[in-house]
Amino acid sequence: MINNLNILLPEIFLTLSIFSILMIGVFIKNSFNLIFNLSSLIILLTIAIILNSSNNEEKIFLESFTRDAFSNFFKILILVASLFVLNSSKNFILDNKLGKFEYPIIILLSILGMFFMVSSNDIILFYLGLELQSLSLYILAAIDRDNLKSSESGIKYFVLSALSSGLLLYGCSLLYGFTGSTNFDLIANELTKENTGAVFAMVFILVGLAFKVSAVPFHMWTPDVYEGAPTSITSYFAVVPKVAGLAVLIKFMFIPFSKILMEWQTIIIFISIASMILGAVAAIGQKNIKRLLAYSSIGHIGYALAGVATGVITGYESAIVYIAIYVVMNIGAFSCLYLFKKDGEYKENISDLSGISKKHPIIAISFLIILFSLAGIPPLGGFFAKFYVFTAVVEQKMFALAIIGLLTTVISAFYYLKIIKTIYFDDNVTSFDDTKNKFAQLSIFISCSILLTFFLYPSVLNNVVDKLFLY
Repeated sequence: MINNLNILLPEIFLTLSIFSILMIGVFIKNSFNLIFNLSSLIILLTIAIILNSSNNEEKIFLESFTRDAFSNFFKILILVASLFVLNSSKNFILDNKLGKFEYPIIILLSILGMFFMVSSNDIILFYLGLELQSLSLYILAAIDRDNLKSSESGIKYFVLSALSSGLLLYGCSLLYGFTGSTNFDLIANELTKENTGAVFAMVFILVGLAFKVSAVPFHMWTPDVYEGAPTSITSYFAVVPKVAGLAVLIKFMFIPFSKILMEWQTIIIFISIASMILGAVAAIGQKNIKRLLAYSSIGHIGYALAGVATGVITGYESAIVYIAIYVVMNIGAFSCLYLFKKDGEYKENISDLSGISKKHPIIAISFLIILFSLAGIPPLGGFFAKFYVFTAVVEQKMFALAIIGLLTTVISAFYYLKIIKTIYFDDNVTSFDDTKNKFAQLSIFISCSILLTFFLYPSVLNNVVDKLFLY
């Protein structure tokens, strides 16, 4: 019993903390700042609990819940990303009158859902975690109730997400029906090429998971929700749920679907290629930075899925390295958006950045580093992320996938360079208000430092990721 509680300690601590700060918020008026600071403290303490726990594989509750190096790594990545996204956006939240005490609590609830997703070894637990995360994200997308765009983005996300959840649940029920189990390990034993019904179920599950990571052709909600939701929510959507979604996708491919590699590999390759092409082409005509970053994120998920499509552990590891570097790049990119403030209004259009290098050289050079990294230009971190993925793909002799990936990288560089051209070469000089958002500046500094120095010792991240598949 004590050992079970110890394995579940991060989830138990997070749950009790959420209930406690919810009570504080209910009974203390104007408690946003207090709840916000407590939420940050809770995230830090949860990170400490996970770092202090064992990485040995242990399963509890009829082997439905797993604690291992894989789940611990992704939980820490989720928490660190959430901490930076939450704190760098605090000024934006207050300026846009979104300072409701429920805001950080809902984010903590979504984190709790993601924890159960990445630790699940059972379809039922996975789906419960997914729905807890999704319900929280529905609320966050529409949290600015007085803004028509925010309300619209919330409804779009809710309707399309509910549809994908229904398809995913249908796939899960079929999988249970054709294999006779909800446990991942038992499903893996039953699942063979001859089990046509289970292969059919796998397609529905992949559709649901592709929606959650906004991969083509299930990406339709992404640009509208990214543009319509407040920037603080968009930054959360762009980073944290992607980490949990990719973790679950890799887990499904690695455990229950490991024996039907050829069946799902074709689907993942198609989704990867479609995401890379759409992410590269559709972003070219965008004038809104958030909308451009939405298409950019679709493209980046395509590259990460290319690693998953290999169906081997080196490919999975390259996808994990990719998503970790993607998190760093996007935290930096969205932190820059919090500094683009003029006359009390946050600017979102590319044209609003005209010539800012003349008045704000530090912001300009920081954004340039982040955009170059997103484009995959060496020797920045983004280049190594793509390098590891394409190396894994080429090793498996999937040359067509690698060539398309390289071509789309070249095409996508155009729209990143377009922003840099606006910042450095446009004549119309824009100046922004002096911002007191110190945490956003810190996030940008850390992000740029990691991306610039990653080439000095890239094996630091690789050494950590190599230990995730030892079991």
